[in-house]
Amino acid sequence: MASKLVIFDCDGVLVDSEKLGNDIFAEMLAIYGHQISGDESEGRFRGMKLGVCLEILERETGIELPESFETDLRQRMSLVFQAQLRPVEGALRLVESLRIPFCVASSGPRKKIEENLQTTNLYPHFVGKIFSAYEFNSWKPDPGLFLSAARHFGVAPKDCIVVEDSFAGVSAGVAANMTVLALSAVVEDKSVVAAHKVFASLDEIHKFFVSQNLSHE
Repeated sequence: MASKLVIFDCDGVLVDSEKLGNDIFAEMLAIYGHQISGDESEGRFRGMKLGVCLEILERETGIELPESFETDLRQRMSLVFQAQLRPVEGALRLVESLRIPFCVASSGPRKKIEENLQTTNLYPHFVGKIFSAYEFNSWKPDPGLFLSAARHFGVAPKDCIVVEDSFAGVSAGVAANMTVLALSAVVEDKSVVAAHKVFASLDEIHKFFVSQNLSHE
């Protein structure tokens, strides 16, 4: 494998935020009369732009959310994440072991990405290597964010590896003509068909990278 860059998603890949975030999302929606479980929210909206999720819910259910909903939700998430967020098991070991350049490309705002990486002690490894969809006006499944990251590092898309855990993220990586490694969150999702390899954990991805001489033990 002649790979020259690893592009990580953040939520669900580096930081274990999916359940926490979707439970908070469900709790806040319930305030306005819409009942959805955190698991259902995660299954439907994992990896998607928050604004798009809200548009879908408002269109499908007729729910009316205040203009401040997204801001209020992010503030609530920030407080909970600072207290409870943990790195995905194996994340620190994996990034510390890489022999090639790496970065993070997320559909979240930069502030959220930075806070989550700081809370989980991963931030020092990603200084100057954070790509937010809000800064490139490109949200997964559009490949633009991944392509922008590749251009920044001067690496051809075919020489990039994307590590993702969502339908939107896997689809974006495939559309970008990159090698896509999917974590087990998408095993039962149709996107797994498109992924080049599927892994149950970051430890398994680490072993794969070692076998390809992209990481050290």
